[in-house]
Amino acid sequence: MIVSKTDQELTYMKKAGIIVALAHRAAQSVIRPGITTKQINEVVEKTILENGGIPSFKGLYGFPAAACISVNSVMAHGIPDDTILHDGDIVSVDIGACYQGYHGDSAWTYAVGNISEDAKSLLNICEKSLYEGLKMAKAGNHLTDISHAIGEFVFSNGYSMPRDYAGHGIGTSVHEEPAVPNFGPAGQGILLKEGMTFAVEPMVFAGRPQTRSLPDGFGIATRDGKLSAHFEHTIVITKDGYEILTKV
Repeated sequence: MIVSKTDQELTYMKKAGIIVALAHRAAQSVIRPGITTKQINEVVEKTILENGGIPSFKGLYGFPAAACISVNSVMAHGIPDDTILHDGDIVSVDIGACYQGYHGDSAWTYAVGNISEDAKSLLNICEKSLYEGLKMAKAGNHLTDISHAIGEFVFSNGYSMPRDYAGHGIGTSVHEEPAVPNFGPAGQGILLKEGMTFAVEPMVFAGRPQTRSLPDGFGIATRDGKLSAHFEHTIVITKDGYEILTKV
């Protein structure tokens, strides 16, 4: 069942979202050639805890870290480890924080040093696709109006998207109903209502849409080894449109 959040619930979600945004700011400040993904995770976890939150992902489905950190062709759910980032890499950092039982969730893909023009274009299209989708996030629209706007922008720019991954509702659980697809026909799914909260998260590939699972059981990568980008915000539907909760 999909329910709108109360004002008190939204107060907690906004705080959770701010904690996520602060953790992203901290992660971005240390991302550079030579740092390991484990070190980035340590910064993320420290920031969440110092601001009164609990890492949402640590222990979720058995995941061992506070952040999913995915490098280059890894699309999502990368486990932080001793992998060293190099000049020219791109790294997706997916962060969740819980405050008073309510969650915020946001992913962002960052450049490591000087990246190629192709990588810059991928990041640009993926980020813009998120906001193209959010233009349709308003009361009275259908859920898949968001999906359609994202997908049409990505496909028209010559990029692909994985078929089996989507955004989601969010609140007292990180993943709530409904799924929020990143492509497909408009005009389907639930009618959006004021107070509904979603994590909208396009994942965009430079190559083909097929994926493969990594041996660790968590990471998902592009099958052809091409680059992948991931941008995500938690939002609430408002009377006039939407509000991003995962920003300072």
